[in-house]
Amino acid sequence: MEKLLFELTRLGIVPVKLTNENEVYLEVSPVDFKPACLALHKLLRSTVMLMFAEDRRSSEGTFTIRAGFIGTKPRQWYFVEQKVPGPVFGSIAKDIYSANLFEREIKEMFGLEPEGNPDCRRLRLHDEVWPGGYPLRKDFESAVPGPIGNYPFMPVEGEGVFELPVGPVHAGIIGPGHFRFSVAGEPIINLESRLGFTHRGVEKMFEGRDAASAAKLSECVAGDAAFSHSLACCRGVERACGITVPPRGEYLRGIFLELERLYNHVADVGTIALDVGFSFPAAEASVIKENLQALNGELTGSRFLKHVNLPGGVSRDLDQASVKKLLAQTAVAARDFRRLREILYSSVSFLDRVETTGALSKKLAEDLGVIGLAGRASGVKLDLREVFPGVYDGLKVVSREKGDVLARLEVRLDEFEESVRQIERLAARLPEGAVAGDEPLVGSGRALGWAESWRGPVLYWLRFTDGKLARAKIVDPSFHNWIGLNLAALDNIVPDFPVCNKSFNLSYAGNDL
Repeated sequence: MEKLLFELTRLGIVPVKLTNENEVYLEVSPVDFKPACLALHKLLRSTVMLMFAEDRRSSEGTFTIRAGFIGTKPRQWYFVEQKVPGPVFGSIAKDIYSANLFEREIKEMFGLEPEGNPDCRRLRLHDEVWPGGYPLRKDFESAVPGPIGNYPFMPVEGEGVFELPVGPVHAGIIGPGHFRFSVAGEPIINLESRLGFTHRGVEKMFEGRDAASAAKLSECVAGDAAFSHSLACCRGVERACGITVPPRGEYLRGIFLELERLYNHVADVGTIALDVGFSFPAAEASVIKENLQALNGELTGSRFLKHVNLPGGVSRDLDQASVKKLLAQTAVAARDFRRLREILYSSVSFLDRVETTGALSKKLAEDLGVIGLAGRASGVKLDLREVFPGVYDGLKVVSREKGDVLARLEVRLDEFEESVRQIERLAARLPEGAVAGDEPLVGSGRALGWAESWRGPVLYWLRFTDGKLARAKIVDPSFHNWIGLNLAALDNIVPDFPVCNKSFNLSYAGNDL
């Protein structure tokens, strides 16, 4: 922290410093915002983890813009914040690419122009649905009439180049997304994705809710990460309002978080195999996934681990019989998973399809801000369970360097084994006592809540005023990683895109919000 403040002072920046536990807020003038962000980006070696605006015109007469970074060694979150009267603010995206999507989001949701950002296309609000209006302003009432335009995809021209549009409607049960391939012969030379088809106005829906209602809504943000999202939301509530979670509640949260990771990882291993025509291991994976989700249902009443988290702890306890069942079933899953792994590695044709396919280098992943599972497969080793260990002890962070489909598969394979080990350790040390505190008293405050979901970090920045949410900023790891998929697919052939896509397995709902 001292080094950081020294560097800012050297640049002539004297920030106003405010501190929560693990959170440092540096308030700077608009002219100092960019140099302060660059200093943190460089010193902490952190991508922009979240960046967002808040409409504070009624109380302060301005908008506030914050950019958040993570310091892994000091185990701190750092926010640089500036007050912006509007209608423009200085862009940092040319120097820190990971800010680009956040700035586009601020523009379309608040009407603040990121001056200097070369890409100001709409992100989620499609013209045909949202012709005008800024939904996250406090005085927003409804969309207003305006011109309807076309989304300007990047033109790619040349002899033999043609475009291949795919989606937004796809086969199967995945969400809607449009992919525009530019190909010359078979190799993909450019790929752009247009998302936002499932935009639901989630952040607006959080405004005005109390803590319990917000926790319930957070389970619906991304269904396959329901527990992770509710955990991050509840932690945000607890940190903003000074609520302590009993030790037993923390350990149970750790167990449920790993159970969510298990069923999603094995499902992805199966779909990767299926996408290269290897249906037998896909069927094996389906059996393991079903057994794990049935276990979730028996332990909590929900196959997707919903209705478990609440502000102050959890609603479900595990008695001795439940713990015995948990350990027995996860041991069976681990045994079956090892057999599945042997089947995959016994097939030369399978390995030939996934090795070197869809490679994303570490340098590119860092520059783009790719995080979570996809980042660790490219050598970006950030894992919030290691940075903020809590109940985790001796976690083995899994990573690879090649960044191809095989690397993303292997991260899942090893993380599955590690999650089983963590469940056994947490269950063996499960302390006695309550699983939740008393009914929380929620007043006013702000804080960041987080969880290392199976895809990567899920973040909830919350501000309460008189017990009601005034602003909720949500970041799913998919928001960071879709651009990584686009670039990983380059130089591959179109028939390999599905397996590239499955190896990332990003959320449409979590991205579109």
